[in-house]
Amino acid sequence: MTTPSAATPSTAPVTGGPASAPAGVPRGRGSLGPVGLVLAGGVSVQFGGALAVTLMPRAGALGVVTLRLLVAALVLMVLCRPKLRGHSRADWGTVIVFGVAMAAMNGLFYQSVARIPLGPAVTLEVLGPLTLSVLASRRAINIVWATLALAGVFLLGGGGFSSLDPVGVAFALGAGAMWAAYIVFSARTGRRFPQADGLALAMGVAAVLFLPLGVAESGTKLLDPTILALGAAVAVLSSVLPYTLELLALRRLPASTFAVLMSLEPALAAAAGFLILDQALSATEAAAIALVIAASMGAVRTQVGRGRAKTAGTGP
Repeated sequence: MTTPSAATPSTAPVTGGPASAPAGVPRGRGSLGPVGLVLAGGVSVQFGGALAVTLMPRAGALGVVTLRLLVAALVLMVLCRPKLRGHSRADWGTVIVFGVAMAAMNGLFYQSVARIPLGPAVTLEVLGPLTLSVLASRRAINIVWATLALAGVFLLGGGGFSSLDPVGVAFALGAGAMWAAYIVFSARTGRRFPQADGLALAMGVAAVLFLPLGVAESGTKLLDPTILALGAAVAVLSSVLPYTLELLALRRLPASTFAVLMSLEPALAAAAGFLILDQALSATEAAAIALVIAASMGAVRTQVGRGRAKTAGTGP
C-alpha cells in the first residue's frame, strides 16, 4: 500500500469546491486524480464483498466482518505506524466516531447480504450516500445527478423490494445511513491526521468493537487456516485498499460529488457478482447500470468544470 507524501491533509470544507492537492501530489488534473481513487476503491470493495459472500457459510456473517476488520487493522497499524501522542481530544473523538461508523456499516451490511441478494443489498445501501449528496450539495445540478442515480438504483432493484426479507432490507438501509456517516467522518479524519494514520486508528477501534461478536458467533472457526486466508483477502480487498483510497480522495473531493460517485457501487457489485458468483445481468439491470454511470459521469464533469471556472476566477 502506498500513501501520498503529504504530511498535512487539506483543510477545505467537505461540501466546498476542490481543495488544493497535498504536497507531493501532481497538480493540473482537476478532480480526475481523486475520482480515479474512488473508482479503484469501489472495484476493490465490491469484489471483496463477493468473496465474502462465499465465505459466510463457513464463518458466519459476524465472523467474516470480524476477520475483515481485524486483519485490516493489523495491516494498517504495521504499515502506517500511527502516533498515539500529540492528538487533541477532538482528534480522538473524531477517529472513535469514524471507527464506530465503520464497524456499524460493515456489520449491518453483512447481516443484510446474509438475508437478501448482493445486488439489492448494495442498491439499498447506496441510498445513504445519495441522500448525503442531496443534503451536502450547494448546486442544483447535483440534485439532478442524484435523482438520475436514484432512478438507476431502484431500477437495478427491479423497481421495488417488496419480495425481499424486511429484516434484510432494514439492515441494508441502516448500512446506508452508516455509509453516509462514514463519508463525513472519513473526510474529517483525513483532515486531522496525516496520511492514513487516522484510518489505521479507526480500523483498530472498529476491530475491537466487533471482536466479541465474531468470537461469540464463530468461535474457533476463525482460527481455521483456510478461513483465515480468505478472511485476509477480504480484508485487503474490502477494507485496506478501498478505505485508504477513499480517505485520500476525500481530501480533495467534495462530499457531495463523492456521494454521487458511490452510486456506481450497484454496477460494480453486479460485475463482481457475475464474475465471482455467476450472477448474470438482465436487460433491466444493464439499463440501470447505464443510468448510474451517466449520473456519476455527470457529477464528475460538473465538479471538473467548477474547478476550472474557479481557477479562471469566474466561479461562484
